[in-house]
Amino acid sequence: MVFLRTSEKAGSCFIRTDQLDGETDWKLKVAVSCTQRLPALGDLFSINAYVYAQKPQLDIHSFEGTFTREDSDPPIHESLSIENTLWAGTVVASGTVIGVVIYTGKETRSVMNTSNPKSKAGLLDLELNQLTKALFLALVALSVVMVTLQGFVGPWYRNLLRFLLLFSYIIPISLRVNLDMGKAAYGWMIMRDESIPGTVVRTSTIPEELGRLVYLLTDKTGTLTQNEMVFKRLHLGTVSYGPDTMDEIQNHVVDSYSQTHSQAGGNTTSSTPPRKAQSSAPKVRKSVSSRVHEAVKAVALCHNVTPVYESRAGAATDAEFAEVDQDFSDENRTYQASSPDEVALVQWTESVGLTLVNRDLTSMQLRTPSGQVLTYCLLQTFPFTSESKRMGVIVRDESTAEITFYMKGADTAMSTIVQYNDWLEEECGNMAREGLRTLVVAKKALTEEQYQDFESRYNQARLSLHDRALKVAAVVESLEREMELLCLTGVEDQLQAGVRPTLEMLRNAGIKIWMLTGDKLETATCIAKSSHLVSRTQDTHIFRPVTSRGEAHLELNAFRRKHDCALVISGDSLEVCLKYYEHEFMELACQCPAVVCCRCSPTQKARIVSLLRQHTGRRTCAIGDGGNDVSMIQAADCGIGIEGKEGRQASLAADFSITQFRHVGRLLVVHGRSSYKRSAALGQFVMHRGLIISTMQAVFSSVFYFASVPLYQGFLMVGYATVYTMFPVFSLVLDEDVRPDTAMLYPELYKDLTKGRSLSFKTFLVWVLISVYQGGILMYGALVLFESEFVHVVAISFTALILTELLMVALTVRTWHWLMVVAQFLSLGCYVASLAFLNEYFDVAFITTVTFVWKVSAITVVSCLPLYTLKFLRRKLSPPSYSKLTS
Repeated sequence: MVFLRTSEKAGSCFIRTDQLDGETDWKLKVAVSCTQRLPALGDLFSINAYVYAQKPQLDIHSFEGTFTREDSDPPIHESLSIENTLWAGTVVASGTVIGVVIYTGKETRSVMNTSNPKSKAGLLDLELNQLTKALFLALVALSVVMVTLQGFVGPWYRNLLRFLLLFSYIIPISLRVNLDMGKAAYGWMIMRDESIPGTVVRTSTIPEELGRLVYLLTDKTGTLTQNEMVFKRLHLGTVSYGPDTMDEIQNHVVDSYSQTHSQAGGNTTSSTPPRKAQSSAPKVRKSVSSRVHEAVKAVALCHNVTPVYESRAGAATDAEFAEVDQDFSDENRTYQASSPDEVALVQWTESVGLTLVNRDLTSMQLRTPSGQVLTYCLLQTFPFTSESKRMGVIVRDESTAEITFYMKGADTAMSTIVQYNDWLEEECGNMAREGLRTLVVAKKALTEEQYQDFESRYNQARLSLHDRALKVAAVVESLEREMELLCLTGVEDQLQAGVRPTLEMLRNAGIKIWMLTGDKLETATCIAKSSHLVSRTQDTHIFRPVTSRGEAHLELNAFRRKHDCALVISGDSLEVCLKYYEHEFMELACQCPAVVCCRCSPTQKARIVSLLRQHTGRRTCAIGDGGNDVSMIQAADCGIGIEGKEGRQASLAADFSITQFRHVGRLLVVHGRSSYKRSAALGQFVMHRGLIISTMQAVFSSVFYFASVPLYQGFLMVGYATVYTMFPVFSLVLDEDVRPDTAMLYPELYKDLTKGRSLSFKTFLVWVLISVYQGGILMYGALVLFESEFVHVVAISFTALILTELLMVALTVRTWHWLMVVAQFLSLGCYVASLAFLNEYFDVAFITTVTFVWKVSAITVVSCLPLYTLKFLRRKLSPPSYSKLTS
């Protein structure tokens, strides 16, 4: 809605937008001045006015409109921009507001920016689907073979359907149930892990994906770094101040202000600038001191920071007193701004003696070291945008009436605006190599006439309805010429705890790491080096900015000649390469040990993820912490969100939510590994369970002249897949082949998983052969040791079948857990107990005889012993890679 009126005196209020753009800081919004000036609230209904608004758009950071009041003379026109709007999904943080609604429902920015997330299916599920299809074909083939051997006698199609039903156990219907229960169990185990506290599993479909990842795409700010800024460096061209020399700056500032103060003396309106007061000081000293003072003042004035005072209990009730009481209580002040860099800069100016104590829409107050308060009138503010990469303010000093235009921004944007110098580019490079984020600060003094001329042109441009942004930019650019370069500031963004060892571990695990960030190239490169994303010995190839097809072609050829070097590329160059040489570029990039993409928009991040999936067919994982990473997290096969400074948007949209980046290592190497291995074993075992009983049915039918008669009836079939074998088979989800600490110590073991050898057509065929062998032995054995009555065949073969299943689970297990033993005995107990009730299937008198016991034992030994022998020989002759580490 358009913001018409607020209860706050200043005519502005703060809103929280963390649910819209992932930023945790408050934004300042301004009421339309013509309605804010109305004496009473009810007057809103008596005026005749209208609002013109542009059509609904995706961009949450821009808005163009006009407010026109027709019943005044002359009509009042006011331009509306983003700061006069309140979007749906944001929260008012101060005061009350009244506005006119312009967008609703599907037209709101928050709804337009949501995409429908696709449901993710794990690779393991897709592989099991392929095997299930193969089993279905086997079922049809087997039934057709049976009918053919019958010789198509009588109503053969009826027999075909009967066979299809008899052999339907080949299709593992319980597979889905078992796997879904397994996935829920893995999720529970991950959330219970003490080593990664606070981890939340938000999806129950893809825990196995964590064990199959080849590409990890990570955001930088807030994910690898803490998003906590610390001011580290001030550079004036001839002098550079670091953390250990900040006290010198403080002395300079104190000197400048004490001299100005004494100079002003009784005559407070004296317009003598501070420099004149220093005639007594030596020449060099004078210039440095005044330059330091100018630089600090510029940093203290040129920003979008607002000091906020918490109203304390026990303060005077009268607003005036409260205001006075609050103004100077330093420990009560917090700063709010739209970027942590700006807060770091203002906190630094406070530490060297120039404190921002108050700010509203029209003025700003600074307190000097001696306690004097300087008031500056805010004439214009030009906010920071990603296109302009700079922000500026025009202020008038109340005491001297001097008008100054201050500006700060990225070195790329500012280098053309400031006067010629020989040090800026080099120093920016040096700071970037240290991992600092740089800002260039400049100023320009304006006369009253120059400013009036600018203001009239600026207001005219702001009222235009077409190409408003371009016209406004053109007017502002007319000021941005030959500005005086004041200083260069460096702010450090500290790395998260444990980032280096985690990245090292992931690299050893064979995972290729790509960093996709919206930050500038220099910062991205230095964070990549300091976090060891790019190892010390590797070269980095910085992809030159390209705009056309020819340039992209040359640059790709240059890159092709380099081997084993990390690639750094910016978003716009990437766009050009993908437009003309998508396949070639992806092929080259995939061979790199590490890739850094900087200046990426959220949609670009998502596009890179989907291209990687298309071109390599490998599993990708995206990890981020802000609202701008949501699209990338949803596009990846597996999305991990970090609960960070930028709110919880990413962690809510992700499949897994963690509290720190270093937890990723354990999540993949330990939990990913065990989830995948366990599910593979569980899936194949459930298939084996269905195949073995179908084989017995087939043998039984073929012996009895291909009669379509069921071998086991009613409860035996139901009990077989449930009570008798369910617990031991499901207890495979507790199995682990490698101890967690071993898996963490040797991340190289993870490489084997990505080849997908735990579940493939090869292992599936091995299980099919085992099933056919065991089913055949069990049935033929029971028929050979056949007693006079048919009922004994059922009893012997079924008991042997249950025992075989239990022994096979024991054969598959790699590490015993006490619950597995409980499950084995529980199932056996259930079976023995149920024999008493199943007298319609079993002859109870026969079951208790010795012959029954030895026949069952003999068949079971014949069906299982060869497999145990084979397993033993295989462990001796070709042990798996991990057994060498555990022995």
